[in-house]
Amino acid sequence: MTSSPGWPEAVGLRHYEILDSTNEEARRLARAGEQGPLWIVAAQQSAGRGRHGRAWVSERGNLFATLLTEAAPSQSAQAGFVAGISVADVIAEYLPGKSVKLKWPNDALISGRKAAGILVERLSERLVGVGIGIDLAHCPGGVDAISIAEVTGSAPNPGEVLTALARHMLAWMAVWRRDGFGPIRDAWIARAGGVGDMIRAVTAQRPYEGIFEDLDPDGALLLRDENGRTHRITAADVFYGC
Repeated sequence: MTSSPGWPEAVGLRHYEILDSTNEEARRLARAGEQGPLWIVAAQQSAGRGRHGRAWVSERGNLFATLLTEAAPSQSAQAGFVAGISVADVIAEYLPGKSVKLKWPNDALISGRKAAGILVERLSERLVGVGIGIDLAHCPGGVDAISIAEVTGSAPNPGEVLTALARHMLAWMAVWRRDGFGPIRDAWIARAGGVGDMIRAVTAQRPYEGIFEDLDPDGALLLRDENGRTHRITAADVFYGC
């Protein structure tokens, strides 16, 4: 894969035919002194993973990429929201008129079905890897997922999608670094699914059910239960339509 015309000049790119994981390659490069910003992309992954170490199906034709970039330790989660907005923007370019929504904390949905996931991992004191997988040509079976090809009849070119993603990420990162998390939070909520609806959030400690009210200023989910109590949730698997 080569970058398409329009690749942002300020951002590096390394592409591989196969990697264990683009996030793991970002970690190796960070240990070797790479500072970024740098995109790492693979045509295929042999050990792709999502949140909580779950396997990420990584067949050729989809997009598997990681942005190695600077972010303070307190900002790791915020970088995931920046990525979410960028991913939603890119998918919407290929699906005019379709419903593209964001699911807290790290998924993009097409008509309610998962089309992309994001995994942010800290690589060093100064660096994070923002891993992004988008289902362009196909999606895993047995889960409520969807690909762009399933909707449009053809898969977009991964290189073109990556270039669009890199440009959107660069623009939203600039907003974030200049103006803080407030504009990112507002843009994410504008694209969010489930706000104001009943959801179920399963944390490591216990499940919660209630209304998805809002995001707090740090991006945590605010859930109001049937007794009117508001719970601040920083990590959970979220289920809509409860």
